[in-house]
Amino acid sequence: MKQVSLSGSARQNVGKKDAKAVRNEMFVPAVVYGGKEQVHFKIKHTDMEKLIYTSDVYKIELDIDGKKIPAIIQEVQHHPVTDRIMHVDFIELIDNKPVKMKIPVRVTGRSIGVMNGGKLQQVFRRLKVVGLPSAIPGEIEADISNLKIGMSLRVSDFEREGIKLLDPANAVVVSVKMARGASNADEEEEEEAAAEGAEGGEGDSAEAEGGE
Repeated sequence: MKQVSLSGSARQNVGKKDAKAVRNEMFVPAVVYGGKEQVHFKIKHTDMEKLIYTSDVYKIELDIDGKKIPAIIQEVQHHPVTDRIMHVDFIELIDNKPVKMKIPVRVTGRSIGVMNGGKLQQVFRRLKVVGLPSAIPGEIEADISNLKIGMSLRVSDFEREGIKLLDPANAVVVSVKMARGASNADEEEEEEAAAEGAEGGEGDSAEAEGGE
């Protein structure tokens, strides 16, 4: 995972009135839990935007009035109308304690099926995993190079040592579908190969008969 540092200030009061005052100052109310104690603090809204509006997952070193806490973002609450960040939950990372999080799926390679006119569909942008902080990757790579039309990669295809995938094993992550109006070149190639093989077989038979 990529690592960044984030500075915040402890909040002395907790409640709706105090949270509103924090937001009016262009800060975001936040809490970090999972360790020995919960810590309520505030962070600059602009600093949080850089971490939230991205597909990357970060290991964050929180600096709250000089106290360093390794953490990840667990949940973000947005305003239902303005989409402004209203509150952020962090979870403290402890080396020997498993943590749950969502990891982005990055598609790589050029699909055979797509080059033949198929349409790529990515169903999962992130996968839920659990594991020790040191074992969790920053992203999960989905290599689509060998996918023909009608083929897919499922959650079970991404199993790896050190982490457990929490989404249904049979769920489709990425697939190549037949595009509307496009021909299935993969199937046509196989049919042509089969036809050529059949013609070749008839020729051999005719030669044998002629020999007699």
